[in-house]
Amino acid sequence: MAAWKELTSLNEWQQVWEQSADKPAVILKHSTTCPVSASAMDEFEEYLAGEHNGDVDYYMVKVIESRPVSNQIAEDLGIKHASPQILYFKNKESIWNTSHWSVTKKHMSAVLD
Repeated sequence: MAAWKELTSLNEWQQVWEQSADKPAVILKHSTTCPVSASAMDEFEEYLAGEHNGDVDYYMVKVIESRPVSNQIAEDLGIKHASPQILYFKNKESIWNTSHWSVTKKHMSAVLD
């Protein structure tokens, strides 16, 4: 079973956005056509397969297949879209984000753990 949940609708995103008042969340924006994004997805799953911060909810959104969700995330967090991109937020405010080759298990561990 995956340690993350895929967001495919604006309603799902809205729930995550609202719940961030109680529990921080991390979202990986993932492009299914990009080799850099495939590497980021591997790093994300490797991080989650090991010891990871259990006080955070983890999500993934496919930026091509779920474009409206991806766009709304960028708008709500006020962070320019990139792919791959990881976003860590709480109380509807960004705590940390990075993109492309910086989406690594080591980087996630340094920030999230």
